[in-house]
Amino acid sequence: MASATSATTPAVLVRPNTPFRLADIDPAGNAPFDHKKKVEKRLEVLQKQLSDYQENLYAEHRQSLLLVFQAIDTGGKDGTIRNLLTGVNPAGVEVAAFKQPSSEELNHDFLWRIHQHTPGRGHIGVFNRSHYEDVLVTRVHGLIEPFTWQQRYEDIRHFEQLLTRNGTRVLKFFLHISKEEQAKRLQARLDNPKKRWKFEPGDLKERQLWDAYQVAYQEALAATSTPECPWYVIPANDKRARDQAIAELVVAALAEMNPQPPAATFDVAAQIIE
Repeated sequence: MASATSATTPAVLVRPNTPFRLADIDPAGNAPFDHKKKVEKRLEVLQKQLSDYQENLYAEHRQSLLLVFQAIDTGGKDGTIRNLLTGVNPAGVEVAAFKQPSSEELNHDFLWRIHQHTPGRGHIGVFNRSHYEDVLVTRVHGLIEPFTWQQRYEDIRHFEQLLTRNGTRVLKFFLHISKEEQAKRLQARLDNPKKRWKFEPGDLKERQLWDAYQVAYQEALAATSTPECPWYVIPANDKRARDQAIAELVVAALAEMNPQPPAATFDVAAQIIE
């Protein structure tokens, strides 16, 4: 069974090759995140730390960090990414959003379009949806056979291993909301003219496949969570709790990476500015 990373965060680490049920994880999270002012104050601290680490990462130019976000419709990927990167220098961040593949992309292997967007040295890369769409949407809609998605799990593990061997730290987040919360968010989009552009009638058809998506996510996360490239299930009904949980994990990962700006290659004392 997946287990919590600590007593103070609702994030749930998916243990490699360990079956689990998303239904056993409460999308509402838990009590430590019920105080708005306390959470907002903590987020300010984390955002400052993230900004400082990102500056060092960029200056060091040796390592990179890839953050993968997956969620069911209305799961909150856009808001999560926006809030996480508040105050971070955009020059050191690369964000890629993967939608339905183009005809050119379909003429290549499913990872071809993904590899082109992995972060370069010194950068933080963010995937808003990702290569996992090819074992989720394609599976739920019957576009691939069981043998194919099982094979793709293996391909994904090898792909992510390649990234880590070349200096890219990989963290993967599944934003977990309840079906009831999704209904509220879809209705809010319909009710608000300024948000209505986010709503598509096709969202309702996808909602009818809720149970199939839950199974697909459960199996994909269990099959592709590794010690080097872990999956975290983030209870995401509460947006503030969601944001803090993710920021805690990202900052902790950067602390472990410990990026350091390079030392001066010249005699500092000899430099005189007149």
